[in-house]
Amino acid sequence: MKGLKHLSTATNNQKSTTNPMLVVTIVALMSFMGVLTETSMNVTFPTLERQFQVSLSTVQWVTAGYLLMAALVMLTSAYMKRRFTNRQLFVTSALLFITGDLLCATATIYPVLLIGRLIQAGCVGLCTPLMVNIILDVVPRPKLGTYIGLANVIILIAPALGPTFGGAVVAFASWRMIFWTTLPLAVVLLLLGQGRIKQYAPTQHYAFDWTRFTVLAIAVISLIVGLNQLGNGGWLSFAILLLITIVGLLLFVRLSRHPTRALFELQVFRDPAFLYSFLPYIFLQFANVGINFLVPNYVQEVFGATSLIGGLVLLPGSLFNGLGQPVYGWMLDHLGGKAPLYTGDALFTLALAALAIGGSHMGVLGVTITYMIFAIGRSMAFSNTVAYGLKQMDKAVQNDANALYNTGQQVFGAIGTTVLALMMGMVHHSHVSHAANVAAGSRWAFTMLVALGLINWYLYHRLLTLPHHRVQ
Repeated sequence: MKGLKHLSTATNNQKSTTNPMLVVTIVALMSFMGVLTETSMNVTFPTLERQFQVSLSTVQWVTAGYLLMAALVMLTSAYMKRRFTNRQLFVTSALLFITGDLLCATATIYPVLLIGRLIQAGCVGLCTPLMVNIILDVVPRPKLGTYIGLANVIILIAPALGPTFGGAVVAFASWRMIFWTTLPLAVVLLLLGQGRIKQYAPTQHYAFDWTRFTVLAIAVISLIVGLNQLGNGGWLSFAILLLITIVGLLLFVRLSRHPTRALFELQVFRDPAFLYSFLPYIFLQFANVGINFLVPNYVQEVFGATSLIGGLVLLPGSLFNGLGQPVYGWMLDHLGGKAPLYTGDALFTLALAALAIGGSHMGVLGVTITYMIFAIGRSMAFSNTVAYGLKQMDKAVQNDANALYNTGQQVFGAIGTTVLALMMGMVHHSHVSHAANVAAGSRWAFTMLVALGLINWYLYHRLLTLPHHRVQ
């Protein structure tokens, strides 16, 4: 690359005496705020439809657009890490969240609300990769699992609390209070982080590769919009947008052969440690986000449960998902990769197999317990997949790998909801009840996820049998 100019200073090369876990916690809490507002807004859709007089397909872009924007920002995280300081990235993310908060809280028309959400997405898009990058800078490789697990406690609890928080705010006040209540917390985090977040490596002047970024952004946007069109029955639109996605990806690969500007290095896919950890990671996220949509609707449609019960079905598993992270990270650091990855995948697969075989006979309590087993297994494998993969990689490619992990998580999470929603409603037998049709469609969805669990077992086998000479 041309025009590289080091901006190293004494402070750039000097490691901070601040407790790294405190710094990581501040950044993770900012990401927590973004995830909390995202999941809180999911329960406000009926209210927003009435207040702004727009359709459900329009309102859902408050979430879909947010996830898409976060994914696009995450694509740039490898470049951002090398070009800007940790403090600059954190302050920018906090200001984006605060600006979005103010726009959403005061929005009188729907476009202003949507713009506010898109601006806030930049916070999660910057903070989530930044959290992992700081861990990679300051934490020894043997402790990566523990630290990544501790950081993920904060972020993974937000999806469990979000719907409850949002529902309570809407019930007792106004959806606008979701933003007014998070605003002062964001300001406090900005003040705390500005004085404590330091730089651990020199930054460099890079020319950003806008061409490759634009091509890849068009491909990702086309894929997500196309899947949403498919959910609305727009098969022709889906086919056209899927073609645009394929052409965009092929063009991106071609442009990446001899890049002259910075985005991220596609050669990271040649590293088997990345490939065999990236694939199970995105499959787990696909399953998790899809199941979190499917299960609440499943118990309502099949067992006649209320929407409140549908949300509470996820709560025990979601709490284990977040609170178990330090334990799962400790398992990786002290017992090696086999214990958490194989055990997690086994629990994940067996729980889904139980739902596929006998879900319609379990009742609400049975589904709740089975989902909890699924959540424990998925959580045990999820963060450890990344931590183990990063332990195996050369440090030079870790930032690029982190950018792709985070982007893949956002994109495949959005895909998971759409695909499982389609499968849930794909059975239409006139001679049986609607509940029976939903149960049959869901059975196919559960079965597909069992297949992903078996594929992950093979991928973990390949990952765990790689040479260990790079682990330090």
